[in-house]
Amino acid sequence: MAAALASSRCCCRPSLLPTGRGRRSVARCALSGEKRNSFSWKECALSVALSVGLITSPPTFGWSAHASPLEPVLPDISVLISGPPIKDPGALLRYALPIDNKAIREVQKPLEDITDSLKVAGVRALDSVERNARQASRALSNGRSLILDGLAESKRANGEELLDKLAVGLEELQRIVEDRNRNAVAPKQKELLNYVGTVEEDMVDGFPYEVPEEYSSMPLLKGRATVDMKVKIKDNPNVEDCVFRIVLDGYNAPVTSGNFIDLVERKFYDGMEIQRADGFVVQTGDPEGPAEGFIDPSTGKSRTIPLEVMVDGDKAPTYGETLEELGRYKAQTKLPFNAFGTMAMAREEFDDNSASSQVFWLLKESELTPSNANILDGRYAVFGYVTENEDYLADLKVGDVIESIQVVSGLDNLVNPSYKIVG
Repeated sequence: MAAALASSRCCCRPSLLPTGRGRRSVARCALSGEKRNSFSWKECALSVALSVGLITSPPTFGWSAHASPLEPVLPDISVLISGPPIKDPGALLRYALPIDNKAIREVQKPLEDITDSLKVAGVRALDSVERNARQASRALSNGRSLILDGLAESKRANGEELLDKLAVGLEELQRIVEDRNRNAVAPKQKELLNYVGTVEEDMVDGFPYEVPEEYSSMPLLKGRATVDMKVKIKDNPNVEDCVFRIVLDGYNAPVTSGNFIDLVERKFYDGMEIQRADGFVVQTGDPEGPAEGFIDPSTGKSRTIPLEVMVDGDKAPTYGETLEELGRYKAQTKLPFNAFGTMAMAREEFDDNSASSQVFWLLKESELTPSNANILDGRYAVFGYVTENEDYLADLKVGDVIESIQVVSGLDNLVNPSYKIVG
């Protein structure tokens, strides 16, 4: 299947996705093996028994090639049968916002459901899309006042304008369905969900919690930021230079996102090669020399950050321990490893708080590893998603070069930026 994507910022030519994208057995880390901070498999066992539940034997991670598996973990069976996981990065980011407004969610859900409606072949899908559009339109009409009440006061005028555009767009969507123009549905859906997402962002009034004192002086992203990562493809006749857009979520991972943005502003990743690309993850961030992470020139010491995981329903992230170590086997992570291109921090196997600069993007099909019933959620800090050109991550190879990572928006949400410190 051709994987050409429409993007004004990407020069990727149509190409076949490599078979490694769907591969479940994973090779060792493509690094030399001298770096303990590499994100490599030791063992993975996954068995599914639908009649009695699903038991996962999670692997351990590190650079060693052999280790004993951990004890089996029995996840909450309700998680496994609640429906297919949300894989769209935009939807994951919308649902991850720290808001509690039922009215806007009732508009959002049927618009999100259009994705599943379009899986039906031919124009028959339009019957479901029509129901989705009517449901969203009705929810907007009935809940408009509650939505406006949920907006931050300073953003109310912008919210009203967006709701007006949303109402007009929903009428346009219904006309698209009446004209039986299936090809026009997805672009209109994306437009409408962008309106919804912006309204939801306008409901967040300030940062919702205090970061623990021991981490409060670190670079923190108190909100969201967007970066563009431009990669120079060295040896792939199917792909030229490509720009990956990444949204970083500081609401759910302020320390992890702040650390990354701070390094981006230091140009730490510019000119760095892709150091692992094996069909399971794409990884980079290991600097030249003996150091396994970022050495702060102002202190001469390595900067590490704690493991940071936000659980759905919690008011603030947990720090320093995996959810498994905390015994929270039923906990749902706010930023799950669902989307192709989920971005997270690599760390040493036996040290939860050893992450520094090495990052990875997960390449996977999440039906085989349901959200919060897999080997990654709650063990590694997710802090963003690739939202444009993510499929082309599968075409990257070891040795391809990150030409630059640039902050597109949200830099004003970064506090305690260490890159501004002289020396």
